[in-house]
Order: sequence, then structure tokens, then C-alpha cells
Amino acid sequence: MFNSLSGIITGKFPQKLYIDTHGIEWDVTCPDSALEKFPDVGSEGRVFVWMQHTDNLMNLYGFASDRDRSLFFDLLKVDGIGPKGAVKIMSNISTDQLVSILENGDLGLLEKVPGVGKKTAAKMLLQLKGKLTLESGTGSSPAKKAASPYADVISALVDMGYDKSKAADAVEKIVGQLSTDETFAKAGQSQKEDLIFRRAIVELAN
Repeated sequence: MFNSLSGIITGKFPQKLYIDTHGIEWDVTCPDSALEKFPDVGSEGRVFVWMQHTDNLMNLYGFASDRDRSLFFDLLKVDGIGPKGAVKIMSNISTDQLVSILENGDLGLLEKVPGVGKKTAAKMLLQLKGKLTLESGTGSSPAKKAASPYADVISALVDMGYDKSKAADAVEKIVGQLSTDETFAKAGQSQKEDLIFRRAIVELAN
């Protein structure tokens, strides 16, 4: 499967990018907000892609970064949002802005994004708040915290429906409380995770 295409940018149009790779010109659907991130026509560039292949059609979607593509994949998880709908939403707002709105749970701002609306906005918050799977990028958003040694515990809590940031905070708090516990220090990783998981559920329930 394709990950990216590198070649000469041959055309930029609304929600459309053309890129030539050694004599093959690709027609790539991409968000308008991403077009300005690509080099000028005639310059060499790289497009991160995803191919939609069904019995009736084949479309290639492109993004300026792996981070943008990850947001696109997250949007596809929302009931009622297909590839074209995701591109339309991302055409009207930058990745950093949309991520900020989703993480802050700002329903009012989300409803105002063209292509979203009230019902879709509610679904997006329910499905994505605290659960975004963005890869590393070069945007202006704050740098991610170092991966927690108890990332599996946080992931399990998120799968249960808890907000990711709150789950991470709860785990961090509990680990701090147990840092001076000799019994905890001598326990194996699975035992530590089990204890933290059970305490985190109690913490998040309060």
C-alpha cells in the first residue's frame, strides 16, 4: 500500500493536487487547507496518501503531513463522515485548530465549521474528544509528553470511555503516590499496571 508520493507538483486546484512521479501524473484529492503547505507548481514535493478502493471507485487522498492524514483517519471513525466529508471539514479549518477545538470540547465553535453542523459536531466530540491518534508533526501545537511507561493502562481506560487527558492525569497522580511504596517498587510490570488500573478507575469515578 502507498504511504507517500514524491515528485513534481504539476497542478493545484480546489481540493485537488496533481503530482508527477517519473512520468505518471497522479490526481490526488486533498483538503484546501493543505494546498498552501505544498511547494509551488513546478517544484518537487511529497504527498502523504491514502487510497480508497471499492468495487465501484478508486480515489487517492493526499495530505501535507502524516499528522494531517492521522486526523483524516480519526474523522472517518465518526458515524456519518466519509472521506469526502472529512476532506470538506479539513478544507475549512487547519489541523491545529480542529485538534484544539476537539480536545477542548468546544461544541459551539465546532458547529460553526463549514461542513459540520450540530448533529455531526456532537458525534465528533463524543467519538474523538480525548481519543485523537495524531502522529508527530511540525505544527504549532504543543509538543507531546514523553510516552508513559503505563501507556497500556491509559489506553485501557480510554477504551472504557474515559477522557484520555483525564486518564493520563489520574495515572500520573497514582504513580506519584506509589513512588515511595517499596512493595510497589518490587512488583512486576503487570502487577503495577493492574494496581494502577484499579486505582485509576476509582479516581476517575470521583
